[in-house]
Amino acid sequence: MSGLESNPLDPPRFISRPVHRPRSEAKRSRIISAAMLHFAENGYHAARVGDIADALGIAKGSIFQHFGSKGALFFEVYKSAVRSFPKYLDAPAEVRACGFFEVLYYWLVRTEQMLRQDWIHYRIALLGNYGADLVLKREINRFLIVEDPYGTGAFVRFGLERGELRNDMDVAMTVSIVDCTMERFQDSWLTAELNQDVFRRQVGMPEKKETRIRQFLAVLQRALESVPASPGRRRRQPRRVALPGLAAKPRTL
Repeated sequence: MSGLESNPLDPPRFISRPVHRPRSEAKRSRIISAAMLHFAENGYHAARVGDIADALGIAKGSIFQHFGSKGALFFEVYKSAVRSFPKYLDAPAEVRACGFFEVLYYWLVRTEQMLRQDWIHYRIALLGNYGADLVLKREINRFLIVEDPYGTGAFVRFGLERGELRNDMDVAMTVSIVDCTMERFQDSWLTAELNQDVFRRQVGMPEKKETRIRQFLAVLQRALESVPASPGRRRRQPRRVALPGLAAKPRTL
């Protein structure tokens, strides 16, 4: 998602303590699961480690023993949530066969469906992007760059190998553009869906969202698509395929 880069010379602030005992690992997983629900329901700043401990029936100090701080606990929760999301190239083979921009479309139209299936993980992702303090956000950015949980690097190489993306730009820059623009575009929908008491639904919203998706992808395509071989050559328009359970014409992360 995020393309912002942290200082590689500055060591990470939140380093998990290695745990090798099976019982300790199981307890750690229980804490992360309980904390994920608690953070999702209360937000980062309002969440209390003591309440998480009470829900689990354990001592508050036990959580700090495993994670060290509230920030480090949320960081582990965030990583667990983001790792559960599909990667770009997890799109069906028939969608991948239609190309880079068709894969983007596929994930965009599935955004709300995925949210309804797993609202907790998406709320954690939003909290990490917008509701955490700057120090924690910096570590989240570092994690996204180093681990690339959405597989954006492989996805961009996929587009380059197909000749769909311009090759006169640094690959890392292309990855950053895809991450940043897709993140902000999707997050605007996720925020509205998760806060329907604040963002009122509008009549004809599906049609408006379809138009917004097409306009967004058109702009992104003009920025990233490979340059035509000659001035008179028209840009190729991506073919739209019918997707089961979705509109016949035209996601992501």
